[in-house]
Amino acid sequence: MSESFRVAIIGSGPAGLSAAAHAAKLGLRHVLIEKTDHLSDTIFRYQRGKHVMATPSQLVLRSDVAFDAGKREAVLGRWDEDARSAGVNLLLNTEVKAIAGAAGAFTLTLSGGKTIQAETVVLAIGTQGNPNTMRCEGGNSPWVQYSLDDPAEYVDEHIIVIGAGDAGIENAIGLAADPEQRNTVTILNRSADFARAKDANVKGLNAARDAGRLSILLESSPTKIEPGFMTVETRDGEARLPCNRVIARMGSSPPRKFIESCGVQFSSDDREAFPTLSPTFESTTPGLYVIGALAGYPLIKHCMNQGYDVIEFIAGNIALKPADEPILEKKLTGLPGRRSVAEWLDFLRERVEILNDLSPLQMREFLLDSDVRAYARGEVVFQRNDAGSSLFGIAAGSVLVEVSATDPSITVPIAQGSIFGEVGLISGRRRGATIRAAEDCILVEVSRLAALKLMASVPAAKRAINRITTERLLLQMFGSGLRKEDLGPLVASAEVMTVRKGDCIIKEGEEGSDIFAIRSGSMVIEKLIGGKPVFLSYLPAGSYVGEMALIDNSRRTATVRAAIKSDVIKLDGNAFRWLLSVQPELLAKAKRDMAARRDLNGFIESKKDSFGGVIDLYSSVATFLVEQGVGEATDVLLIDETLCVGCDNCEKACADSHDGLSRLDREAGRTYAHLHVPTSCRHCEHPHCMADCPPNAIHRGPDGEVFIDDSCIGCGNCERNCPYGVIRMDKVPPKKPSLLSWLTLGLGPGPGEPSKAWSYKHAKSAEAPKKAIKCDMCAGQSGGPACVRACPTGAAIRVSPEDFLSIALLDRSGG
Repeated sequence: MSESFRVAIIGSGPAGLSAAAHAAKLGLRHVLIEKTDHLSDTIFRYQRGKHVMATPSQLVLRSDVAFDAGKREAVLGRWDEDARSAGVNLLLNTEVKAIAGAAGAFTLTLSGGKTIQAETVVLAIGTQGNPNTMRCEGGNSPWVQYSLDDPAEYVDEHIIVIGAGDAGIENAIGLAADPEQRNTVTILNRSADFARAKDANVKGLNAARDAGRLSILLESSPTKIEPGFMTVETRDGEARLPCNRVIARMGSSPPRKFIESCGVQFSSDDREAFPTLSPTFESTTPGLYVIGALAGYPLIKHCMNQGYDVIEFIAGNIALKPADEPILEKKLTGLPGRRSVAEWLDFLRERVEILNDLSPLQMREFLLDSDVRAYARGEVVFQRNDAGSSLFGIAAGSVLVEVSATDPSITVPIAQGSIFGEVGLISGRRRGATIRAAEDCILVEVSRLAALKLMASVPAAKRAINRITTERLLLQMFGSGLRKEDLGPLVASAEVMTVRKGDCIIKEGEEGSDIFAIRSGSMVIEKLIGGKPVFLSYLPAGSYVGEMALIDNSRRTATVRAAIKSDVIKLDGNAFRWLLSVQPELLAKAKRDMAARRDLNGFIESKKDSFGGVIDLYSSVATFLVEQGVGEATDVLLIDETLCVGCDNCEKACADSHDGLSRLDREAGRTYAHLHVPTSCRHCEHPHCMADCPPNAIHRGPDGEVFIDDSCIGCGNCERNCPYGVIRMDKVPPKKPSLLSWLTLGLGPGPGEPSKAWSYKHAKSAEAPKKAIKCDMCAGQSGGPACVRACPTGAAIRVSPEDFLSIALLDRSGG
């Protein structure tokens, strides 16, 4: 006859061990089942010497098992001792093959065919046994591994770590810690942020990078793994890196097949979805509970608290409040109405679309990183041009968007359930409009990192944000009196695509009727003239292309390719054709746009014989400028070499306008034909420098300028991340005497940037910290950029790429 228990706990990680220890303390007949020969296999498989963090620091630990931050070995040793002293009934080297039955009478089939009976079952098996695997070419190579035991085992290897979470970061730091191992370590992150990682780990990674021990590749992903090398797709194209070993730490997914075989339902069909649970951790199978990482709560302290709590619930203490209750109560204080924390969490989750698919447990963790506030009718949420990258969800009421900078009465409403602030989240730009409460409302403010984490961990939230941003981009582009409701079928067909630099979304001569809207990045349009690709025009973010073939039922008339890595929204041609049929104003706008492009094509064709050399030259210059980063610029400094006399007035004026430090290097940079691109900030649409600024000191101003404020700490991340070398780290020199004093008395170093010798001699302190220095387009100074104002010949110009990269620069009269 098989043994019978009040509770069977499967998995001896932090959650399961804590549950077993509390069951032992309460005198409940229990068994803790572990398939390996040791406790807590997930922690056991951490790399040797790893420092285990005890976060969140403000959360009280509620467990009969001790836990403090410390080395992996010390933590595991303490848990072994606590398990013995607590009298935990432990069954090692035993795997649960099946769970059948119902509450009060579960039958667990174990490895070897043995069975046990249990009134209740607690699943604490985690997700680490089901890692996400490499899906690129060569991803199944023998030198790809999904865990790291001892970093000291690897010597003199080129190692690439893939993953932006804590495990990947800790592996990369461990592999690069000892310089005598001579490892060349690179960590790949497909995004620009380490949104899933703890702040301490991100700081440690940056410190290792600053010390030259490892490299970080942001916005990069592997495309091919072969003996000795990995091909990586970066923001600027492909790179082939030396690689002897790949450590892939790309997260994991629940072992869904086994869990569903127990009758447990998941919150959605998404691969990374979690089981549907009650606030007491009970699954859709009564009597079967799920805790720990499998419940969507991966932090050790959270898991241990859940282990304690679930045994309390099973023992009948259903009134027990979670350990994070006081923290959340404080966050929710001041909101209208008499709701408990649980009621508020349900209210917010049900009424804000992007939160609909979070479990109650995930919702608690989410709110720890977010804020909720009530706004009175007419109260400003944020002002146009405010700095900010947070996202807002409307849980109650509605808001008004003041779309006009001069007339606040021109507004667009956003209703309950939707979001706003997504432009700052995606692009890092300042707020594009003023938002006011249209009525009394309750808003959830989600920090940028929390929003990125939400999108990374909850696929439904990512889809909702993409859908809403798509709707708003299309309304902005197409206008013509369209409403959100009109776009339903078109948005339903939309597909967000990431396009590599140089790849085509449309090819000349092919068939196709899909429309492409550019969400981020930029495109160039080319046409074959005399067998050679000729540059026609440039399309920045917020443009669309592809309507000519759809309206004319013709083949594509030109090629459209990405100037830089870009995100585009592919819209089904049939859905767009239907929209045109019911929206005559939109059809008229599309025909006007088509006529303009057809006129451009015709102009090029007409000039190919008599002015073929001019066209070739212009096309070559335009292609050169795109290669120099103009394709992602919003404002670029160009110098016409036929007019430049080398006086350096531009550099001197820049220095005199900025505390004696010039923001440009006229002679540096590249030249093609008569155009020179000096080393000066391009004010990119999606600035690389913003990607990793610890004090958030880099912002975009109201005129598009990217600038660094006084909170800069001199870490140098922006300098390293800028691909164009336009940021320098330097000390601000001492204040110079006036120009008049220099002219009349010979005091001071004269116009321009002072010499290092003069600066050192007159500095009040030789220990002044360095700060990041870059062009700010002379924001706040009358007359515009000083470099342009100081040029005596008009050689220096600052332009947006869409103005410069235009065929209109050619003389259409033929002169």
